[in-house]
Amino acid sequence: MELWYTEKQTPHLGITCQVKETLCTRMTAFQELAVLDTLQFGKMLVLDGMVQTTVEDEFIYHEMITHVPLLTHPNPKQVLVIGGGDGGTIKQIVKHPGVSRAVLVEIDEEVVKACKEHLPEISGGALEDSRVEVIITDGLKYVESCKEQFDIILVDSTEPVGPAVGLFTQEFYQNIFDALTPQGIMVAQTESPFYNRDLIRSVTKRVEKVFPVTRLYLASVPTYPSGLWSFTLGSKVHDPLKVEIFEDLDTRYYSPEVHRSSFVLPGFTKELLEGK
Repeated sequence: MELWYTEKQTPHLGITCQVKETLCTRMTAFQELAVLDTLQFGKMLVLDGMVQTTVEDEFIYHEMITHVPLLTHPNPKQVLVIGGGDGGTIKQIVKHPGVSRAVLVEIDEEVVKACKEHLPEISGGALEDSRVEVIITDGLKYVESCKEQFDIILVDSTEPVGPAVGLFTQEFYQNIFDALTPQGIMVAQTESPFYNRDLIRSVTKRVEKVFPVTRLYLASVPTYPSGLWSFTLGSKVHDPLKVEIFEDLDTRYYSPEVHRSSFVLPGFTKELLEGK
């Protein structure tokens, strides 16, 4: 008998994958967690019925949330990641030799444990890097009470439901601004421009109220709703469209050319930012 998993990406649309094996499933203190081995995308992390990452396409999201801000900043040394318990963002961060410290703040320890056990390819062992510190706590509270400053803060959150709701608020973005160095940069994942237009519009307005430079950019992630995903960048000084990128990183999606082109928004995305 064939086993299939379906994520309802909207009330009227789902993505369905054939499953070879269910590797784990459990209720954590915060959410329902499952790791599935699928025929199309390999091993897949699912939280509260929503696909978070897969072995097959994780590199796209993790490279784009990481390298765009780190290569926009002239000398990033201290990096904070809110969420991202799978370790994929950390794996990309430690490719930058200038980074001296990377802090991962994840609210759900079970996500970190499950990914280390069943999805070690995602982090590639980066969580054991000597520069990496993993802190199990609420990212909202961590940023609110943060006594130090970071060059880069990445909000690698789940969708704006459950424990991640507060990671899309005006207060949170202001707290991030305060936790950044004078040349600091923030990037947050901000969902699909097809299905989450109101969210993207509201987040852009909130970030613009806090950061002098605000930019939306896009990447194609096959397993995320609509396949087209957005990131919102807030910067105190540096504009990602006004920097020269020379670094040759070990990447499969990101490149200097992709860096620039990801900020070229199609007409319908420009319209949603303009409130049309």
